[in-house]
Amino acid sequence: MPKTVALIGTLDTKGPEIAYLRDRCRDLGLETLVIDSGILGEPLGIEPDFRRETVAQAAGSTIEALRQAGSRGAAVHEMMKGVRKVVLDLYATGRLHGVACLGGAEGAVLGAHAMQALPIGVPKLLATPIASGKRHFGPLMGLRDVMVIHSIIDILGINPISQTIFDNMAAALAGMAAHGHVIDLKTEHRYVAITMLGNTTKSVMAAKERLAQAGIEAIIFHSNGVGGPAMEELAQQGLFIGVIDFTTDELADELVGGFHNGGPNRLRIVGRLGLPQMVVPGCIDFTVHGPPDEVPDHLRGRPIYTHNPVFTLVRTLKPEMAELGRRFAERLNEATGPLKIVYPSQGLSIPSFPPNESHPQGGVFWDPEADAAFMAELRANLRSDIPILEYSRHVNEPAFGVEVAELFLEMI
Repeated sequence: MPKTVALIGTLDTKGPEIAYLRDRCRDLGLETLVIDSGILGEPLGIEPDFRRETVAQAAGSTIEALRQAGSRGAAVHEMMKGVRKVVLDLYATGRLHGVACLGGAEGAVLGAHAMQALPIGVPKLLATPIASGKRHFGPLMGLRDVMVIHSIIDILGINPISQTIFDNMAAALAGMAAHGHVIDLKTEHRYVAITMLGNTTKSVMAAKERLAQAGIEAIIFHSNGVGGPAMEELAQQGLFIGVIDFTTDELADELVGGFHNGGPNRLRIVGRLGLPQMVVPGCIDFTVHGPPDEVPDHLRGRPIYTHNPVFTLVRTLKPEMAELGRRFAERLNEATGPLKIVYPSQGLSIPSFPPNESHPQGGVFWDPEADAAFMAELRANLRSDIPILEYSRHVNEPAFGVEVAELFLEMI
């Protein structure tokens, strides 16, 4: 039975380009459903399967009302709801096996909003010229496996560049629809989620190996502002028997303002679900920013560590560490299931370590007073029944990872 893919575009400006992609998909044996996400004008050179009036109605509105919305942004926001509902309804009824979008700024966001509602594994391809430069890719990818393709040129016309991009998109859709698969959240496997950054890789690798010895597979999430929330969303969907939140830097970035901002619900959801969890304040002693010359002015003068040419780590100071202690306590106090906090007293990140012969002052982030402020506020505000276990280890020491894994195994 042929697979069906939805093609999303503002057909008042991208009609011929969507028509070309539609025809290439059909040439490869795919059925297509064209969804018009345009607002202002009639489709150009193509007849959609879902007209813009239908999409607006799916959003609980009308095209006329959207045109009078007061701003382009307000109209797009409403149309996003309609596109998402149309796509979700198609998927729920088994009529959709993949989705693609061609769009500029607004068109790309319209398509991405629908893609982000689909399960992991459903093919999602998005070609846009804004997939370049110093862009924020969160609006395009969200927490999903959206494949974003830089269109190189704007989406206007069929030429050697756009033809190549669109042909390859059709080929990718056909291949993924034929040979890919959607995530199975009802699996019988026993998975544990672990959060990690480069600063905790060695210890997390050791923890993962120890869990594997006990017959438990770990799924690792990069704690970069998206990984933590993605882990928590999948926990809500029932994929995990427990969580080792080893790298909780996303709270520091939320507080100070960094790239890895995990949002106000970070560290709440797993506890509310009642899942067993171990929590380590790994990497809360820094926030993540761009190259050194792009570190915000108000953070200059602090200890910094060049993680790589793109990312600079900036030390969180004593008042911020104290506030993080309060926030950890506030959020973890909501937990309804088994919970332990494990604190490595010999450093919370690679640039933080005690004095030694080679470094008489310790690592550039070594600040025991600031770290003590975190612990003091955590202890003062945490529920008395939640244990805090302190180990004379560095956070990235493999032995510490093994110890955390052992504690988790005991818990479950």
